[in-house]
Amino acid sequence: MGSLALLGQFWPYLLAAGATLAGLWTAYAKGKAGQKARQDAADAAALSEARKIDDAVTGRAPDENRGRLAKWSRP
Repeated sequence: MGSLALLGQFWPYLLAAGATLAGLWTAYAKGKAGQKARQDAADAAALSEARKIDDAVTGRAPDENRGRLAKWSRP
């Protein structure tokens, strides 16, 4: 009966701790989902840019491509 009385005294604190943990977990999950969405958007933008470059390069001769793309390569 002693532990039940002790639980009766501390239940508001236990409830507050549980609510705090639930709030932290929710914030963590939302942050993780938001970061994934930002990364997916960045990946889509990079893929789009890569496709534009591929499309631009496809129509030219190799020597012309080397000359135009030389500024992007290391010396």
